[in-house]
Parts: sequence; structure tokens; C-alpha cells
Amino acid sequence: MAQGHRHEEQTFNEFYTEVKEIEKRDSVLTSKQQIDRLLRPGATYFNLNPFEVLQLDCDTPLEQIKKKYRSLSILVHPDKNPDNLDRAQQAFEIISKAYKTLENETTRKKCLEVYEEAKDRTDMMIAEKKKKLKKDGKFDGVPEDDPAKYKHAIYVMVMKLFADIERRRQQLEVRDMEERKRKREAEIEEEEQRDLQKEWQKNFEESRQSRVNSWHTFQAGSSSAAASSSSSTAATTSTTVKSKKSKKAKYTSFNPPKIKPETR
Repeated sequence: MAQGHRHEEQTFNEFYTEVKEIEKRDSVLTSKQQIDRLLRPGATYFNLNPFEVLQLDCDTPLEQIKKKYRSLSILVHPDKNPDNLDRAQQAFEIISKAYKTLENETTRKKCLEVYEEAKDRTDMMIAEKKKKLKKDGKFDGVPEDDPAKYKHAIYVMVMKLFADIERRRQQLEVRDMEERKRKREAEIEEEEQRDLQKEWQKNFEESRQSRVNSWHTFQAGSSSAAASSSSSTAATTSTTVKSKKSKKAKYTSFNPPKIKPETR
């Protein structure tokens, strides 16, 4: 882990040295040089810092910031670079974004707070280094005792802090997007449930009369069947009664034969 960190820091330092050399060469402020500076490989990392984009120190007054913005925006403006329109447009947008950040008092203050935090962290890191050296019995000092290297250490820390801020912003953006997506899916599901309920209610209401008619038909059929059954029962009962009366009458009118006198 420590070896990887040292390798990363070494790579960054080499890149930083290269960038500073390019900036010295680009101090003449030609259009092509400025466009190349802003769009060089790895520039996205550096362009997070608006002071870096405009090549200014963090304590530069706002009036000077405006002047530098005007000069750079003219140099990289697409109208001034018809042979390099796409790259010029990208560079112009980077410069415009940096200026808007520093023009606004609130966002400029946040950028200055990054510098203050970078300085505090660098000082803490140097103190830890010296403490360790003292514990090991070494009192030769640290590289950051050199003002140039101290400034470089702060610069590196500033870049890291801006990168951390950007990563957090992207993470929050992703979470926010996922939350909005989740809420939208829930809303869609609720809307579908409401639509299904409305459809069910509509079908229920439309079929109500049909159900009522079916019930009336059933009731009417039941009444007719009952009446028919009652008539049939009455007829059967009447027939049975008549049959009994007829049999009774038959047996009642029976006359026994007369007994003849015996002849001797």
C-alpha cells in the first residue's frame, strides 16, 4: 500500500514538473498553447481548480481575475481559432466555468477554504515527519523546509482535495439519480394500481345492471316454478280426494244378496 502511494506521488510530481515547464513555455499566451494546456492528458484533474485553469494564485483580487479571464477567453475563443473549432470550444467552456466559479463570492470562498485546508494538512504532515525523524534520532529536517517544495506540497494537497470534492459530488449525484429513479418507479407502480382499480370499478359499475337483471330473472323463474308446483300439488290433492270419495261411495252402496227360504 505504502509503495503504491509512493509510486502515485512520484508520478504526480513528475507530471507536476512537466506541467510547470509547459506553463513557463506557455507564458507567451498563444492560442494553441493555451488550448493544449487546458486539454492536455490528465487536464481534467487539474481543471477542477479554477485558479489553476486561469493560472492565478489563490490570493489574486477579483479585478485581476476578470482581466486574466478576458485575455484567456479571447485567446481560446472558437472565432479566433477557426482551424481548431472543437478543441477551442472545449477550452473556452473550461475557462468560462472557472471564471463563473471565482466570480461568485460563495463559490470563490469555498475554493479558498480548500487552500486553507490544504495548508493545514500539509503543516500537519510536515509536523508528523519531523516528529518521526526526532524519534529516530535524525534532525536533518524535511524537504518541505525548502519554500519551493513547501509550496509544491500545498499545491499537490490542493489538487487532491479538489479531486475528493469532485468524487463526492459524483457519488451524491449518482445516489440522487438512483433515489429519483426509485421514487419514479414507485410513482409509476402506484399509478398502475390506481388505473387497475379504476378499470375494475368501471367494469363493476357497467356490469351492475346485468347482474340486477339476472337476479330478477332468477327471482321470476323461482316464483313461476313455485306457482306451478303449488298448482300441481293442489291438482294432485284434489284428484286424491275425489278418488277416496269415489271408493267410499262404492263401498257404501254395496247390497248383500237375499237369503232364499230352504225347501224340504
